[in-house]
Amino acid sequence: MKPILEVRGLKTHFFTDAGVVRSVDGVDFTIKQGEILGIVGESGCGKSVTSLSIMRLIPSPPGKTVGGEIMFQGKNLLAVSEKEMRSIRGNEIAMIFQEPMTSLNPAFRIGAQICEAIQLHLGIGRSQARQRAVELLREVGIPRPEQLIFEYPHQLSGGMRQRVMIAMAMACRPKLLIADEPTTALDVTIQAQILTLMRRIRDEAGTSIMLITHDLGVVAETCDRVVVMYAGKVIEEADVKTLFKNPKHPYTQGLLQSVPKLKGPRERLYSIPGSIPVPHAMPKGCKFAPRCPLAGQACWESEPELLGVDERTLHHVRCWLHHDSRSAADLVKTAGKGGTT
Repeated sequence: MKPILEVRGLKTHFFTDAGVVRSVDGVDFTIKQGEILGIVGESGCGKSVTSLSIMRLIPSPPGKTVGGEIMFQGKNLLAVSEKEMRSIRGNEIAMIFQEPMTSLNPAFRIGAQICEAIQLHLGIGRSQARQRAVELLREVGIPRPEQLIFEYPHQLSGGMRQRVMIAMAMACRPKLLIADEPTTALDVTIQAQILTLMRRIRDEAGTSIMLITHDLGVVAETCDRVVVMYAGKVIEEADVKTLFKNPKHPYTQGLLQSVPKLKGPRERLYSIPGSIPVPHAMPKGCKFAPRCPLAGQACWESEPELLGVDERTLHHVRCWLHHDSRSAADLVKTAGKGGTT
């Protein structure tokens, strides 16, 4: 199946007084029709900047997309005019932002905010748009939608506001939905309802979904494939079952190891040692080398490419341990020679 979105060598940098911050530094991934792709990683790894780059919402200055392509249905979004991008944004590609309280305008009623997108992109009248807004709110499981369209954002709970954001995003039946941490700060019951709703949207409308999260439980329950990011780069990519069963990169292994176990003896949770590198002063070689227990000389000298390790499952990893040029045994023997600080 042909991908609906292809991100090729995407680079988005921020030019600050402290230096150039390479928030996204050569990211590649694809999303197929009707697929839910999870983007995983620690805060600051470039997940949200990647999504904003796709929507062309990077604040400039100080940010700028300096390289790569974003191919949406065969069209490079980085090359289209701002007028054409406005017609795509919210219509063919929609986004659910991380914090609905800051995304919804507190001065306007819920119905007016949903109707604005419907009227802008579909060109229908106010009464039809209002009727469509009520239908959308009902579809996302909001009770008494006829009354709720006259309420303001502050009158709703966090879960209700998130559902309103999903209704707004789905107003024009987009082909691609980008969800940036859609379940953050929600209780587990509401979180489960939101994830069920997103799967239903995919199944009923055939919408492709790019789900950005740091919650591996959400990924395991919802996604078809997973992209793991670290320091602005993709370090591992696989289908969800392969990644959880056989993670290859030490960083991915550390993330999975830090998940609490429901069974077995209670013990202290594992945490990956160290912290993410300073954005404007990245290490020379592999960006994870200062925190990696298996880092060898090659890891400190040069950065590995993202290579396939299993053609059958399309499993890719960016790690010298899995490159043909040097065996894992050789690297383990030299582990620590580069030194950690």
